[in-house]
Amino acid sequence: MESFEDFKINKQLGYAIEDLGFKKPTLIQKESFSVILSGKDMVGIAQTGTGKTFAYMLPILQDLKFSKQENPRVLIIVPTRELVLQVVEQIEQFGKYSSIRVLGVYGGTNINTQKQAVAQGTDIIVATPGRLYDLVLSRSLQLKSIKKLVIDEVDVMLDLGFRFQITNIFDLLPERRQNIMFSATMTEDIEALIDDFFITPQKVSIALSGTPLDNISQQCYIVQNFYTKVNLLAHLLQDEEEYHKVLVFVSNKKSADRLFEELDELFGSEICVIHSNKTQNYRIRSIKQFDEGDNRILVATDVMARGLDLDKISHVVNFDTPNFPENYMHRIGRTGRAKQEGKSLLFYTEKETRFKEDIESLMDYQIPEIDFPEGIEIATRLTPEEQPKIVERDNPHKQTQYVPGASFHEKKEKNKKVNQRGAYERELKKKYKKPKTRGDKNYNKRNKRK
Repeated sequence: MESFEDFKINKQLGYAIEDLGFKKPTLIQKESFSVILSGKDMVGIAQTGTGKTFAYMLPILQDLKFSKQENPRVLIIVPTRELVLQVVEQIEQFGKYSSIRVLGVYGGTNINTQKQAVAQGTDIIVATPGRLYDLVLSRSLQLKSIKKLVIDEVDVMLDLGFRFQITNIFDLLPERRQNIMFSATMTEDIEALIDDFFITPQKVSIALSGTPLDNISQQCYIVQNFYTKVNLLAHLLQDEEEYHKVLVFVSNKKSADRLFEELDELFGSEICVIHSNKTQNYRIRSIKQFDEGDNRILVATDVMARGLDLDKISHVVNFDTPNFPENYMHRIGRTGRAKQEGKSLLFYTEKETRFKEDIESLMDYQIPEIDFPEGIEIATRLTPEEQPKIVERDNPHKQTQYVPGASFHEKKEKNKKVNQRGAYERELKKKYKKPKTRGDKNYNKRNKRK
């Protein structure tokens, strides 16, 4: 299939695709269309940035007929609130010329408002697992009419600890339904989920989890410590023409805030940050400002940026080397989307060398190393995590193991005796080993008299 016309889609979808400027379907979209349209269970494995959302939405919208019923017929589960908003926006774009109703529900906002929205009726509901489960338990949302279930970024959901909610949601759904799952990686946990709930699914695998995208150039720097990384990044970001839209990945929320504070002094309104401790409105605003070009630099943790469709990112900077090599693939997949060229930089310390080698082993590719630029200050300041642990010697307040002194003496023999309970019980135990019934003294007593 060389164009979307080969899918024989309805006119309303065709007009929406024209408006979006899509010309040719991606490989995952080609392979998935007929499988999903046939009604079979499907598991799709594809890299980020390959058009997975449209891969499952195109056949679903093609098959979804007009209905006035209140209960949703399609359920899409995604790991984060940002992804809910993004998927809802994309479905609204695809269904621009049709009467499809779509609703997004997620945690961190007033559940009563969402209950009222659910009561208005919808065709497609996009949800995070936690809020979906809460709405179902409160009987505000009925899942009895669900015909198609889509779980997107399932590997992230399992990493976030949503297994309990997902398995319970499966049990609440009608038995006769189509299951569709998309992931960038295949793990044992995902295989177990498929074995438990899917019926002979067809697997569509487009790229192995370790295959680097051809249109992304990769380079790396070996750096002394956190604050030297800050100095290096600040030096590179001075070139606004080259680094015009930069996504910086860090390993955790603490590092994100620390890096943001350092760069905020230099770049001010050009930089924003997102992680799970930020309020929902703050996160939405940061993503919108970065996507629209109001902010040039976005500092983010892995979970927050996973699956987000952000346009024309010039560089992805791996400020911290991820300890799981698959995460590196997800990170660099944020650039080079829709066949555009992208660039990736990896900063690694001596302690992070093993993680870099694991990434290279997964990709079967040696990341080219660049010489550290001259004139950049090598920081002596260390983060609390980098500071050497102080081993206190001869600390009078430090608890030590008790060693008996000269005044210590052993107990006398009579004081070493252990309470062995009553003589009667000991006699019974000796003769009968164990009473026939617990506490049946009379029975044991009668037998003793005989």
